[in-house]
Amino acid sequence: MNKTFIFLSFLMGVIVLSSNYLVQFPINNYGLSEILTYGAFTYPIAFLITDLANRSYGKLIAQKIVYIGFFIGVGSTVLFSTNFQDLISIRIAFGSGIAFFVAQLLDVQIFDRLREKKWFIAPLTSSIVGSVVDTFLFFSISFYATGVPWVTLSFGDLSVKLIVALAMLIPFRVLLNTFKPVS
Repeated sequence: MNKTFIFLSFLMGVIVLSSNYLVQFPINNYGLSEILTYGAFTYPIAFLITDLANRSYGKLIAQKIVYIGFFIGVGSTVLFSTNFQDLISIRIAFGSGIAFFVAQLLDVQIFDRLREKKWFIAPLTSSIVGSVVDTFLFFSISFYATGVPWVTLSFGDLSVKLIVALAMLIPFRVLLNTFKPVS
């Protein structure tokens, strides 16, 4: 499990860093610039990572992956992507950290409580609740009173995150066979 733990922790950090970078770019095609950013497509993978770790190794390991992912992803965002002269850039780093931490730890708790239900109930429910909390915390902290249309962006991003959360059930189910479940 040690290599898997390191891999999942690193992957979590990469997903957070990528999502923090991509959320700065609205999708300018098809009139979506005020309702959707590219970060909506990558961030739900963080819930997949947490849920796989939780199912396979338990709540404590999943929490450790969240902590490590937080330090890698948010730390890298602060160091490499934050322009300290730009208030929005600072707010994105701060909003990302708070939203990620709260939503991922909430995901771990919900998943753990629902783990005995049918295979898809825990990952779907925890990802949906986590996505809602993450989206509204992130967008309100990062963009409130900045002129950025954060409410419409948050609803657009959340819509995509929910669709991706459904799609993530496929790799969740497939990858469960590659990990050893907790006995």
